[in-house]
Amino acid sequence: MGEAEILARRAELEAAVAGQTICTRLAATAAAHGGLPAYSDRVDGEWRTLTWADTRRRALETAAGFAALGLEPGDVVALMMPNRSEHVLADLGTVHAGGVPTTVYATLAPDQVAFVASNSTARFAVLDGKDQLNRWLPVLDELPALRTVIVLDSGACPEGERFMTWEAFTELGRERLAADPAAVDARWQAVQPGGTLTLLYTSGTTGNPKGVIITHSMAMHECAMVERSSVLPDHSVGISYLPFAHIADRVLSYYLPVGRAAHVHFCPDPAQLTTVLREVRPHSFFGVPRVWEKIMAGIQAVLGAEQDEQKKAAVQGALDAGRRYVASLEYGNTSPPELAAAFERADAAVLTPMRALLGLDRVGQASSAAAPLPEEVARFFAGLGLKIFDAYGMTETTGAITANLSDSFKLGTVGRAFDGVELRLAGDGEILVLGASCTPGYLNRPEATADLIDAEGWVHTGDVGVLDDDGFLRVVDRKKELIITAGGENIAPSMIENLLKEHPLVGQALAYGDRRPYVVALITLDGEVAPVWAAAHGVDTTDLAALAEHPLVLEEVEKAVEDANARLARVQQVKKWRLLPAEWTAESEELTPTLKLKRRVVHGKYTDAIESLYAS
Repeated sequence: MGEAEILARRAELEAAVAGQTICTRLAATAAAHGGLPAYSDRVDGEWRTLTWADTRRRALETAAGFAALGLEPGDVVALMMPNRSEHVLADLGTVHAGGVPTTVYATLAPDQVAFVASNSTARFAVLDGKDQLNRWLPVLDELPALRTVIVLDSGACPEGERFMTWEAFTELGRERLAADPAAVDARWQAVQPGGTLTLLYTSGTTGNPKGVIITHSMAMHECAMVERSSVLPDHSVGISYLPFAHIADRVLSYYLPVGRAAHVHFCPDPAQLTTVLREVRPHSFFGVPRVWEKIMAGIQAVLGAEQDEQKKAAVQGALDAGRRYVASLEYGNTSPPELAAAFERADAAVLTPMRALLGLDRVGQASSAAAPLPEEVARFFAGLGLKIFDAYGMTETTGAITANLSDSFKLGTVGRAFDGVELRLAGDGEILVLGASCTPGYLNRPEATADLIDAEGWVHTGDVGVLDDDGFLRVVDRKKELIITAGGENIAPSMIENLLKEHPLVGQALAYGDRRPYVVALITLDGEVAPVWAAAHGVDTTDLAALAEHPLVLEEVEKAVEDANARLARVQQVKKWRLLPAEWTAESEELTPTLKLKRRVVHGKYTDAIESLYAS
């Protein structure tokens, strides 16, 4: 696509979203589709649903409540809650009052909470309950700007004038809105497209997080770009389970539904995701790579335990038909009629029932982002007849700026640039982006902003990529995470790690070798798959630490390493490895809340283990 066409499509987008804010979008949706379901929470085993008219009315009440507490335009409200309707209402209420919401990851330690609240000069906080209070109470004395803490769980709300229950807050809002609706109307109508819609703090794989400024205009452009590529039905059904501190779920479960009058079901406990999937049967499903990997590992564990050889062969045959059919639809290929017919038979007899068991039988749009989806994972789900379209973007671009689409995709890539987005590669392969969804910078971090955005306005992503002749982008690795061995070889650790994680037993892996003579790896077991695998192989323990030392498990992990090495160049191969006794999680700090590796943390915590692999 030439520059003139890119600019023309950008102008079309500009015209489509001109003057829009999340406030005007909500008003239009409530007027046109007020009776349709908006957000559903499970309460005492039953789904409780707000309509779009309910959502707007309660957003205005919440705005009136914040105004009554003294919120001034531009004031920041910090939110630390799971995925639930009140989270959206608090966010919308803040925006309609002229304030700026920022969702804080619920896994942050008190000192990290203090940093975010101080950096953003948060005036108010809305917290879910005891766990979140325990992260804020130790640092409240360090936050003199913080006026009021609102707590959803009234039983956990401390005494004192600085604290208020959500119930009391919303009652205050109802009263004030009824008394003076014009005051709230004036506030939301004063919100401008160029105003800040939210601050989202990067999850901090290195150093302190940075507050990314996201404007209404940026979000409206992102929604318009995604809508142009969507194949979803009107008023589609979805599930929200990723944190609202994650840009993907903000766009997919908040900003987009407000415009599309979609119906979102909340799943605040990721452990319940499989249950909610089967109940809701969404039209779309987004998962970071680790979520797809865990679903795949669970399926593989069940298939591996199947004793009926005839049934197992039928399933494998159907999966093979699915893989071949999806591969035949990739960009530049043509699907022969006989392959399509074979897939239709396999889909009807085996694949659709399998997807139905997972709750994925209505999914017309499956996607992944946050990190490159391993190609083997994409091809596994292709076997199920489910095309997972990998996308690419970052918080600083308001989410996706490239994606694979139903009529143009290549598995193993993150697709092509959206309309209105310009991509180019720097001399060292770094991906550069220019577009209307790109941030103006980081809050109170001018030096970091200067590193992010160059003089011509291009955002420097920090990712290294390759563009093929058809414009499809492949992300190689993070620029600063490339391993340079003692022999001067440049190696992408994520490529090695993804190959290791293809084995169901492997939960996480870290490849290491910077300035070293060879690559080594630290490996953890998958906490859900390992016990199932152990039982199927006659191992009488489910304890991960014990499994990490069991000869059969070590032998199987050795096979995983050998299989990965067989697909790597000699300099990339893992020469030594160590199986660790515990999982890596966001709580134990090896992973970010979006399940990316914190390499510096792992390097620091496991220095002795790494050094031991080079000691002999």
